[in-house]
Amino acid sequence: MLHRGQIYIDNHPIIKSQRIQMIADQLIQAAETLKSQLTPLSFPEPVAYTYNPLDYAWERHCDYLKTYANSPKKVLFLGMNPGPYGMAQTGIPFGEIPHVRDWLKISGPVNKPNPEHPKRPITGFDCERSEVSGRRLWGLFSDLFDTAENFFQNHFVANFCPLVWMKDTGANITPDKLPRDVMEPVDKACLAHLSSLIETLQPEILVGVGAFAEKQLAAVKSDHHHLGKILHPSPASPAANRDFSGTAAKQLRELKILS
Repeated sequence: MLHRGQIYIDNHPIIKSQRIQMIADQLIQAAETLKSQLTPLSFPEPVAYTYNPLDYAWERHCDYLKTYANSPKKVLFLGMNPGPYGMAQTGIPFGEIPHVRDWLKISGPVNKPNPEHPKRPITGFDCERSEVSGRRLWGLFSDLFDTAENFFQNHFVANFCPLVWMKDTGANITPDKLPRDVMEPVDKACLAHLSSLIETLQPEILVGVGAFAEKQLAAVKSDHHHLGKILHPSPASPAANRDFSGTAAKQLRELKILS
C-alpha cells in the first residue's frame, strides 16, 4: 500500500526522470544483448549477405529507444524484420526516412555494414528510395495521432528480428523463407529479446503487424495479454495495396485501440 509521502516521492521530477531513464536503459541493454547474440551467426546459401542495423545504425536505434521507449505502454506493435529502405537504412523499425526524420525527429550518421552488397548500399538518411511498408504504417499513425508524442504515450513499435538477409542478386529473403534449423538460434535470441521488451514496457495489447509477427507474440504472451493482428502494409499484399489505412484502422477499432 502506498503512503502519501511515497506517492509524492514517486512523482517527484527527479525520481520520475530516473524511472524513465531506467526503462530506456533496460531496453538498450536488451538490444545490446540481442546484437551480441546475432553477430557471430552465419547463414548458408541462398543467403549471401546479412545486415544487422543494430550494429552499423546502433546510435540511431538508441535514439529511438531513448526518445520513445521511456515509459510503460498500453499497446506493442511488432513487425517481422527490416526492409531494405527502412530499418536497414535508419535503424528504426519500419524506418521510412521522411517519417523518421520529420515525424519522429530522428536523424544522424549511419555507418556501413561489412561486407556490403554492391546492389544494396547503406546510405542512411541520404537514401532516396522509400520503404513502402514504413510509409504506410507511420503514415497511418501520423494521421490518427497527429504527433509522435501523442502516439508513443501509449504505443510502441518494434521488430521481432533486426537482421536483413539477401541473395547474391540482392533479392531480399524474409525469415519465414529460411530453414527451421537455420533460424533456431535466431528465433531463440529474438524471442528472449521480445520477452524482455514485453516485461519492461508492460503492454496490455500485443499487435502483430502481419501473421508472422502475431505468431511470435503468441509464443511469449501471458494470459493477461490481449493478442491481435493488423494487416501488414507490404506492397506484396494485394489487400494492403487496395486500402491499407482503411483496413488497419478498422482492425484497430475492433481491438479497441481506437475509439
